[in-house]
Amino acid sequence: MQKITFQGAMGAYSHIACTELFPQAEYIPSDTFEQAMELVDIGEADYAVIPVENSFAGRVSDVHFLLPQTDLTILGEHFLRVEHQLLALPNAKLEDIEEAASHPQALAQCSEFLKAHQIKALSRIDTAKSCERIVEMQDKTRAAIASKLAAEIYGLNILASNIENDGNNTTRFLIMGKVKQMPKDDGSKFITSLVFKVKNIPAALYKTLGGFATNGVNITKLESYVIGGNFVSAQFYVEIEAHPESREFKLALEELKFYSESVHFLGTYKAHPRRYL
Repeated sequence: MQKITFQGAMGAYSHIACTELFPQAEYIPSDTFEQAMELVDIGEADYAVIPVENSFAGRVSDVHFLLPQTDLTILGEHFLRVEHQLLALPNAKLEDIEEAASHPQALAQCSEFLKAHQIKALSRIDTAKSCERIVEMQDKTRAAIASKLAAEIYGLNILASNIENDGNNTTRFLIMGKVKQMPKDDGSKFITSLVFKVKNIPAALYKTLGGFATNGVNITKLESYVIGGNFVSAQFYVEIEAHPESREFKLALEELKFYSESVHFLGTYKAHPRRYL
């Protein structure tokens, strides 16, 4: 049986993403994203399912700082429709709730509901762990924002359903493993993720990316990082809508390498259909 790890507790949205991707697997909760990646690296898990961005709250910053450091390969992407529930003890009512705890991303995604009901937001490491805390405290003025699965696991009542600000609230996950083999270019739409560090010369970033524009290759994401406390040159995480074996990509890569100190491929994987909806 495959072993799949994720950051958070059972009932977290990452757990739900794991069940959709690997329905017959063993699921291993990890305390941090770094720990989840490490479990795969040392062979105690086959894959890690890691959230990277949300359609409303933006990027998951912790993960974006870890991606350039990992030796794992991005093998695929998955999009999960996120439906947040306000969960509390069985004897609690909505008018009782004074505080709601959850992951900062979930709190941001439900900010309008919390403001409308004058509920104070409390930041926690994970949505499902917030449920554990509600059960421990046995305080009917406290609530958690989490999934329906979390409500079932922790025996909590749903006081309000689908309280997210955006009716199309979606989180994108990456599937990460140790497999280094590049998928065959079969004509499908592919995403290639890589990290590069530009040379410390004028217009270096412009010139590294210019080859993609002139060769008609679409860049869908570009993130910058200052590394090693050095503010002179930056490292960039980029997602490119192309397969590395395509002629256009190869030509663009020549320019990227010429103006970069280093280029590290993180993975090439098929674009999920949800990306284009």
